[in-house]
Amino acid sequence: MTSDDTAVLRVAGRPVGRYVTRPEVPARLSPRPCLHPVTTLAGTTVTEFGPADHLHHLGVGVAVPDVEGHNFWGGRTYVRDRGPTELDNHGTQRHTAFQLRDPDGFVEELRWIAGGQELLRERRTVAATQLAPTAWALDFTFSLTNVTPAPLGFGSPATNGRPGAAYGGFFWRAPKEADAPRVFTAEGEGESAVHGERADWIALTGAGWTLVLAGATADTRRDPWFVRTAEYPGVGSSLAHRERVPLAPGDTLVRRIVTVVADGTLDGGEAAALVRKAVTR
Repeated sequence: MTSDDTAVLRVAGRPVGRYVTRPEVPARLSPRPCLHPVTTLAGTTVTEFGPADHLHHLGVGVAVPDVEGHNFWGGRTYVRDRGPTELDNHGTQRHTAFQLRDPDGFVEELRWIAGGQELLRERRTVAATQLAPTAWALDFTFSLTNVTPAPLGFGSPATNGRPGAAYGGFFWRAPKEADAPRVFTAEGEGESAVHGERADWIALTGAGWTLVLAGATADTRRDPWFVRTAEYPGVGSSLAHRERVPLAPGDTLVRRIVTVVADGTLDGGEAAALVRKAVTR
């Protein structure tokens, strides 16, 4: 680990992820803690931060485009009957403290603030574990508690009128390469086949690397996958796919995603075996 602003995840003594609690980005990009760079055990970078195509994509983290009308995703807000619109409604996820920090993980407290008000309090638990000589797992849990006296609603561009755009929640921005990555699940292959679908796991493979994401709780597995490969490479778990998700005062929403980070390009059997090992640990 380093200073209070940064944590370095290590697996078998090797650095595999840098966690920045206070990235220096403009307010319109919804500043938030994130992991970047994340690498394979051989050192291949598998994240991207602030790419030209989407400046508000910040490595690996949690981002929600609509929390009771506040944008914690960054960039423009999708407004029904108007489309993407530049609004002064951006929120910030503020690091409060690390409750625990070890070389292989941490527990962090955060506050989600917008319009001068704290809306959510989060506990984030992140752990890194070696699975094989060429693969490790990132175990990422976030728990969001409504600290306001009124209900909060989680939404997405899809719930606000833009079909197919149910992004929001855990999101992994992968590096853009000359060729689009392959994406597949146990049931289908290709962006059109897996986007918006539920699956126990989903794999993204690029030039010498593979990511395999899996929901590790029943609630998380009920969330469909948000997938982009042609426009840019990114995978996320959709909190609000077709309908807004309400959170009553004092209630807590919990999601857990486990991601296998592997060198090489895995096939379906290899991906399933590694993610099964990662989730059951």
